[in-house]
Amino acid sequence: MSYNQTMTDVAYNCLSAQKMEMEFLKLWNEVAAIMEIPEEKQRRKKSQFYSELMLDNRFASFPENKWDLRNRRKFEEVHIDTSEIELEDDEEEEQLEESGWDVPSGEDAY
Repeated sequence: MSYNQTMTDVAYNCLSAQKMEMEFLKLWNEVAAIMEIPEEKQRRKKSQFYSELMLDNRFASFPENKWDLRNRRKFEEVHIDTSEIELEDDEEEEQLEESGWDVPSGEDAY
């Protein structure tokens, strides 16, 4: 069967109808059933679906692998404070500087 919607569009419709958060596996099973995804393709498609959910800003993930529509949630529930996140690159640069290696910097950096 040819289907005109993406997996995330179908998931959006499922969550809209559900009117509450849903566990990933239950959401996936509904999407797979609606789109009539053959059993032999479901494992690969499930991974693709998870990746697409993560990248689609209409969705928000919550503890215990539950998903909901971002527009139904308060900002505080879906916002992640990034002010305390330390980038790995800075740490690696510091380690290289301390190692005494001649590491290119500024315009010479690659």
